[in-house]
Amino acid sequence: MSIEVWAPKARQVRLRRGDASEIDLERGADGWWSSDVRLDDGEEYGFVLDGGALRPDPRSKRQPRGVHEPSAHIDLTDFAWTDADWTGRQLAGGIIYELHIGTFTPEGTLDAAIERFPHLVGLGVTHIELLPVNGFNGVHNWGYDGVLWYTVHEAYGGPRAYQRFVDAAHAAGLAVIQDVVYNHLGPSGNYLPEFGPYLRSGERNTWGDSINLDEPAVRSYIVDNALMWLRDHHVDGLRLDAVHALLDNSDTHILRELAEASDALSAHLGRPLTLIAESDLNDPKLILPREAGGYGLTAQWSDDWHHAVHVAVTGETVGYYEDFGALDALPKVWTEGFFHNGTYSSFREREHGFPIPTEVPTWRLVTFAQDHDQIGNRAAGDRLSQSLSYGRLAVTAVLTLTAPGTPMLFMGEEWGASTPWQFFTSHPEPELGEATAKGRLEEFTRMGWDESVVPNPQDPATFERSKLDWAETSEGDHARLLQLYRDLGALRRAWPELTDPSFAALRAASAESAAGGGASGGVGARAFALGRGDLSVLVNLTDEAVSWDVAPGRVIVLTTDAAALLVDGEAVVPPEAAVVVGPLR
Repeated sequence: MSIEVWAPKARQVRLRRGDASEIDLERGADGWWSSDVRLDDGEEYGFVLDGGALRPDPRSKRQPRGVHEPSAHIDLTDFAWTDADWTGRQLAGGIIYELHIGTFTPEGTLDAAIERFPHLVGLGVTHIELLPVNGFNGVHNWGYDGVLWYTVHEAYGGPRAYQRFVDAAHAAGLAVIQDVVYNHLGPSGNYLPEFGPYLRSGERNTWGDSINLDEPAVRSYIVDNALMWLRDHHVDGLRLDAVHALLDNSDTHILRELAEASDALSAHLGRPLTLIAESDLNDPKLILPREAGGYGLTAQWSDDWHHAVHVAVTGETVGYYEDFGALDALPKVWTEGFFHNGTYSSFREREHGFPIPTEVPTWRLVTFAQDHDQIGNRAAGDRLSQSLSYGRLAVTAVLTLTAPGTPMLFMGEEWGASTPWQFFTSHPEPELGEATAKGRLEEFTRMGWDESVVPNPQDPATFERSKLDWAETSEGDHARLLQLYRDLGALRRAWPELTDPSFAALRAASAESAAGGGASGGVGARAFALGRGDLSVLVNLTDEAVSWDVAPGRVIVLTTDAAALLVDGEAVVPPEAAVVVGPLR
């Protein structure tokens, strides 16, 4: 076998093996060094640049002793897959479930997560989206501080456990989407700049130096990584973190390059492969076909949908939520996808976004009421379940799973988990841990938060508090809410209107123009009539019953409150409740 590494900065590169013997690598074209070497399974190795300290392989597939230590050889193709009959799952019509391996189960491992697959199947979930699992320094964190993108964090079980997870998911009929971070590198264990110009010096984004997308080898590092997950780990899709932070001035944007490579692999494998962008741009170019001048990604997250729903159910209008206090915010994102589609954003102090062409399928927007960022980036990491009544949580469930986009749930949302999901880290370096904790505290106290409610991310208790309590799923309102989510998942499969991708089939109005009842009290005390074809979703967030006229022959197909009535062509929805009305069939 041949081992190679891109190290254009080095004058000499040596391979050091577990027995401390070293082999000189030969320099080839474009800064690549190589040698014919056979490594045994599990054998540790690393590179020595110009006589310095040993560094792990930038393309290491396994780091058994952490990101500062030697890599270990593993052949990812040497796994006994049982998913030969797996034909994949298209995103259209699906339901995504976002989870963090470390806090999804008490054990916090990939193997333990497999045991919860029946729960996900019962919800109607089709795609599991894993927060980043690549190598980072420490035992636990969110995963966005990765420095070795080709690895699987050892505490989760390492690469073999990851392959077992994907194989078992496919056996259960579940597709796997892996969250990947290509816009920055973490603060500890990042040795890539010693090898070559992976970063742009002096050009930063929110998290540090920007990735150097002007360098062809760095672009290949990203594309090859994406293909590794899709090909060698049999993953069904990738969620691309914060693509607005990818600074690319080339003729072919890296997102288009990723989409082209993914589509080519999909054609070869004969199964759909999905690329989902997290983007702050509100630009449909990401999801438009390449034939129409777009990048050809499968879908993108819609923060606008989250913000509109959050404001509607909570009444909170601080910071970037301010614009979404408008009465038409929820109806607009229901019918147009983006709220800011060329409109003025008070948070950004400028016009923002572009309209989505009506020809774009609605499922290309991933919509959610809760996710890891919107919960974990709150001062106390509090979920909606920690402040809302059961009625409002039930309304949120209906909005989430009847939405025109592809709905996504965040782990525990389906039973109103009482556990928070807080920002946690485990930096072994005392100075880095202290700086992280101090920065977090200063950020929220500047915004007026009481510092006593801001948890220390370095405190192990912060991590432990964030683990789900599965015992809750059979208790009281938790069990009641879980059944509602299951019913809504079944409803999506029973009614084609709820998976119809056409913007033309959508309609929406606020209480002031559509309701016959009193919707008073301002933001957080409103009612909405939302439609998808022959189905109507009637939402009452006021403190009194609201009524709507409905077409003849309609019946209640789902309600969150047994007191809802449909009599003589009038639907009466109790306070803090939602009703889905459709034709008798």
